[in-house]
This record gives sequence, structure tokens and C-alpha cells, in this order.
Amino acid sequence: MAINLQKGQKINLTKGGAGLNQVLVGLGWDEAPQSSGFLGSLLGNKNKTIDCDASVILCGANGKLVSNDTKQNCVYFGNLRHSSGAIIHQGDNLTGAGEGDDEQIVVNLSKIPADVHRLVFVVNLYDAKTKNQHFGMIRNAYIHLVDMEHASEICRFNLSENYNEMTGLVVGEIYRKDGEWKFNAVGQGVKEASRLQSLLKLYV
Repeated sequence: MAINLQKGQKINLTKGGAGLNQVLVGLGWDEAPQSSGFLGSLLGNKNKTIDCDASVILCGANGKLVSNDTKQNCVYFGNLRHSSGAIIHQGDNLTGAGEGDDEQIVVNLSKIPADVHRLVFVVNLYDAKTKNQHFGMIRNAYIHLVDMEHASEICRFNLSENYNEMTGLVVGEIYRKDGEWKFNAVGQGVKEASRLQSLLKLYV
């Protein structure tokens, strides 16, 4: 049975280094109904879809980016596969429409390079500043981890906080500690993240 996590809660994924190998990290969200009246038109939100982009930032033991090369330190819609083959982004969803996961990232724990100690899963609202958008316009956001070999959900973290005025979220992280892989439910809002680069700067 999957574990429902609270913000800041951590769980051991590998339990002694055995068992878990490939993990599907799924992220989902829905667009909240927006005003179609005068206020909605005044703010310029009418008919503008909200494009949430999920990405993975790769950090070393010091918590900083493993490289100055974006292709090495981040997997995102513009770099769907890490050179190690350990992390594969399944593609960009431009609207968040439909049931289930909106974006999925496959992680092979056994292939993660030795210098990578932390995988930080983030979501930002693309072009949020010019569209006057923020995460207060999003509801039902979550991240969950699935054991791909057994097709079973390991854990789920529902982001139920008020993220008004935030345009980016540090959702959660898979990290290496004492030879084991663990997951931390973060749920940290970032005010200005219209571009992924703003989130990368948090780990420089």
C-alpha cells in the first residue's frame, strides 16, 4: 500500500540497497476554474493555458549542481534524456488536461552516476510572468513514485498548501544517503520561476 506523505516527511526507497531499481516519478495538476468576467479580462488570463513544466535538477554531495552544463545538470523538456541513461523525461504536457499524471520521469537508480547524490524534482509555470499566472491557479497538484517492476505505487505527496503568487515549486527529491536512496517531500514555493534557469540558480 502506498504511503501518503506530509511536507518534510522522508522515506527509504531501497531498504538496505535491495529491491527497487526503476522508479516512475509522476507529477499531476489541474487548472482551477478562472474568472471569465471583467476581472479575468483585466488581468489578461482569459484563454491563456497554464503550461506547467516538470524537470529534474542533478546535485552532488554538496547540494550544488553537478556541472555547469545544463545538459548534465538538468533533465527537462529541452533535454529529455540524461547522458547516463539514468533519467528519461517522457515529454512535455502543454495544458495539464486529462486524468492521471501530466508529466512522467523514469529514474533508473542503478545507473545514476556516482557524483550525483540528489535528484530534485521541480515544476515551474512557463512564461508565468507575462501571462500573469501563479500556482494559486492550480489545484490537485501531486507527485508520486511507482515501482516499475511491480507496477505498484510507493508513495504520494499531495501539495495542498496555498501557493498563491508562486510560479515555481520544489516538489520533492530522491537523494542518496549511506548507500541507500530515499525520498523527501519538499513542497517549497518559489516566487519567480517563469524560466527553469531561476530554479537552477537555487543550487549554484
